[in-house]
Amino acid sequence: MQSKAIGQAGIELSNVTKRFVTPTGVAMTALRNVNLSVEPGQFCAIVGPTGCGKSTTLTMAAGLDLPSAGTVKVGGRLVDGLTKGAGFVFQADALLPWKSVLTNVALGPIFRGVDKKLAMEEAREWLTTVGLAGFENHYPHQLSGGMRKRVSLAAALINKPSMLLMDEPFSALDVQTRAIMSNELLTLWEKNRPSVMFVTHDLEEAIALADRVVVISAGPGTVKAIFDIDLPRPRGEVQEIRFKPRFLELYQQIWEALREEVERAYSRTATAMKGAA
Repeated sequence: MQSKAIGQAGIELSNVTKRFVTPTGVAMTALRNVNLSVEPGQFCAIVGPTGCGKSTTLTMAAGLDLPSAGTVKVGGRLVDGLTKGAGFVFQADALLPWKSVLTNVALGPIFRGVDKKLAMEEAREWLTTVGLAGFENHYPHQLSGGMRKRVSLAAALINKPSMLLMDEPFSALDVQTRAIMSNELLTLWEKNRPSVMFVTHDLEEAIALADRVVVISAGPGTVKAIFDIDLPRPRGEVQEIRFKPRFLELYQQIWEALREEVERAYSRTATAMKGAA
């Protein structure tokens, strides 16, 4: 078993239920009795149909939201507010458009009280690490989608998070750029191996990146199945690993569990649309 290294934190959701009240005043259960653990330094991908509560698991791990029932712990500590040591990469860019790329990356250390000059130097190093040396003085709107994602990764990883939460971070990218970013993410993650919860709709992406894939049922979401991904690390190019026989076996097994939930969610949506017509 891999030993826990500095900067890693386990994540544990125990009997977690999350309820919301819709704008129309109707109570809705997003998650029900979820039990999920991510070991220190483990890369966990979460898949499931739209609306099953995948993103909600991330917001509760980050302390951005609290469960209606059950407990969430990170590093053995109960989450009852913002989680220290959490890095979050969203689907949409969370960069400040009026700040330069360099300043965007340096903001985390500056907010933590690091001397501004030192923070800028470290940000410059991280931009070099993600292949953006020479773009320090550009603004987000002057970069491609893939380049903005690199900035977002640098802005998250400069804080040396013990837990990295990623909510469909590459979904808006074209296929080629998405593959490049997946490769770069694995390379960066290997450096310090923070614990990762990675939400995606792309099953191939989940298998190529993760140590463990969790299938969430159609809402109210609960853990339907957990698959350990026994593909060796380092994985190499994600484009090539997808043709490995073991990859194809895992894909078929996980898709069998996922397909039923996708069909259930689709059927519910179609029924609701007919009722509203």
